[in-house]
Amino acid sequence: MDKRIGLIAGSGQFPFVFARAARENGYVVYAVAHLNETEQSLDQFVDDIKWVRLGQLKKIIKFFSGHGIRQAVMAGAIKKTNIFKDVRPDLKAIGILAGIKNTHDDRILRAFAAALEKEGIQIEASTFLLPELLAREGCWARRKPTRSENEDIRVGWELAKAVGRLDIGQCVVVAGGSVLAVEAIDGTDATIKRGGSLAGGDAVVVKVCKPNQDFRFDVPAIGVQTIEVMAAAGAKVLVVEAGKAVVFDRDKMIAAADKRGISIVARAAEEQ
Repeated sequence: MDKRIGLIAGSGQFPFVFARAARENGYVVYAVAHLNETEQSLDQFVDDIKWVRLGQLKKIIKFFSGHGIRQAVMAGAIKKTNIFKDVRPDLKAIGILAGIKNTHDDRILRAFAAALEKEGIQIEASTFLLPELLAREGCWARRKPTRSENEDIRVGWELAKAVGRLDIGQCVVVAGGSVLAVEAIDGTDATIKRGGSLAGGDAVVVKVCKPNQDFRFDVPAIGVQTIEVMAAAGAKVLVVEAGKAVVFDRDKMIAAADKRGISIVARAAEEQ
């Protein structure tokens, strides 16, 4: 029997990267894609695809079960703001939401994964076929952080971990020892823009894993777009957690950072 895997796709390039890796590893890929989130061209990279709206859990289960899917991954982002304006929960999803105390990211995603697993569909870590995407420890760019920026890194790291512990977000922006922006429902790019607008060109961006991070979903991700947003906002340093952040197009990202005079640091957790 052929190897089959389900892909629950959000926006961005992660679903494409995963689909390509899965096929290279001999899997037949069955994707569930979200309307107004996932790029339409994903259908060219998978073997079959089902389009759904946010919250249509029964359709996901029916599609995967109909294709004999017993393991799946979640890859790609879902705009959190769409949860309040573009969600169409079916009765099964409503039942799950009614059973959780709040709408924090991890609670929703864990409940969603648990519902799929009850149907015999195991949710795997999004990087289980892509370990090479995880950030390697070190300073990647030519520019190194200054002494004052290293102090901002320390401050930002501690705060980002605290914010993550509360399941609010994963990213903070710091400058001169002051916290300028904390990620909320608007996402990382908006947080960088907000913080950068207050920093006057010297912002430090810290994006970390939550202390209780579930690697099946919502793993911090960075790429060329992150550098472009930082450059436009006047941010000079990007810090992520080594081994716990997904990096897309690493070489292109480093080249973009070098061109714009931006530092990229992947810091080990024990350095805090």
